[in-house]
Amino acid sequence: MFVLGHHDQRDEVIAFADVTGDSFKLTKDAAARPEAEYIVFCGVHFMAESANILTAPSQKVILPDLAAGCSMADMAQLAQVEDAWEALTDAGIADRVIPVTYMNSSATSRPSAGVTAGRCTSSNAEVALEWAFEQPRTGDSKVLFLPDQHLGRDTAVLRLGMSLEDCVVWNPHLPNGGLPVEKLRAARVILWKVHCSVHGRFSAEVDDLRAAIPDVNILVHPECTHEVVTRADYVGSTEFIIAAIEAAPPGSAWAMENLVAGNVVNVIDVDPETEEHAKVALQRMLDLPGKVTRD
Repeated sequence: MFVLGHHDQRDEVIAFADVTGDSFKLTKDAAARPEAEYIVFCGVHFMAESANILTAPSQKVILPDLAAGCSMADMAQLAQVEDAWEALTDAGIADRVIPVTYMNSSATSRPSAGVTAGRCTSSNAEVALEWAFEQPRTGDSKVLFLPDQHLGRDTAVLRLGMSLEDCVVWNPHLPNGGLPVEKLRAARVILWKVHCSVHGRFSAEVDDLRAAIPDVNILVHPECTHEVVTRADYVGSTEFIIAAIEAAPPGSAWAMENLVAGNVVNVIDVDPETEEHAKVALQRMLDLPGKVTRD
């Protein structure tokens, strides 16, 4: 049995994990353990689906709680994706569109066979979009990025140098995505109108942090809004953020919410019993080779 613990899990769960990490890292870890008969994925449904897809038929991937889901992954249903593709076909641009699906999506929402498509994580979204635009197409290439609009927008604009006008937002709840055909034809990136409810809560009030603490370093995930990402010092995946904090000098780890409240967060006190068990899994994570996203 091989137990995977996602970073979002409670300490009580992480204490029993063989490895810890973000969804991308844990999926790779699962695929790299062909000898494990049972893989227990302590995460959400789409993560376990990805692990199941990449492991051997003889292996069983187990999700402890079948109700564990991701609100963002649930916002791109197969029927909605099919409707969007039909609209792109009617607009005469489907043959120029490459769908790129963020890992945080269910297996059923991914493009069907016969459609050239890509998959990405927050750490390689830039590479995935570059790949998509390099695919041979009749006329200018376009990308349908789903489901996270913020990751798609931030990657296209901040990494690939596109403009905000190159991106349009497709609303799956409106006819034709709520977009005139002319805008669809002119767009380079079509973003699915979905975002992470947690990352979306961070606001441009990060400016207040700089005013209060001029030398503060702000690290954010690319699922945050464009306004927040453009005001940050570093942008990267969960693995990148963890690595950056580990490499920071003592006393420089701060929590945004507490900074706004004027509280310094630099005292960590893990109880000895939890530390004894969690240290094993955390050390295994540090010992595993891998590449985190850049700033």
